[in-house]
Amino acid sequence: MADEPSNGELGRQIGALQAALDARFGELNSRLDKVVSLDVYTIQTTHVEQRLAHLQADIQQVRSERNSLEDAFEQYQRDEAKRREDERQKRLYQAVIPVLLALLSAVIAVWAVVAR
Repeated sequence: MADEPSNGELGRQIGALQAALDARFGELNSRLDKVVSLDVYTIQTTHVEQRLAHLQADIQQVRSERNSLEDAFEQYQRDEAKRREDERQKRLYQAVIPVLLALLSAVIAVWAVVAR
């Protein structure tokens, strides 16, 4: 316990540390003010804002292009499904009609034989 600092001494050390940090930050701020002028900062900030606006416009354009591409793809899928269904019906009719004609001719032949 004798080696540990008292509460008052800790408070003084913390206060001294805060004062040293404040002095260092003040010195750093004064150096930064000398290194980067306000005009350069304003120009740079304006450039960054313009670049961000341009990027946002590009992103919006890409989104709209992607949405139109998705819509076109969905339309293609619907058209392709309709085409497949039409093709399936055509194949069904191509298979059924000859069978019905053969059956009809067989019925007519049987009827002609029976009717004599």
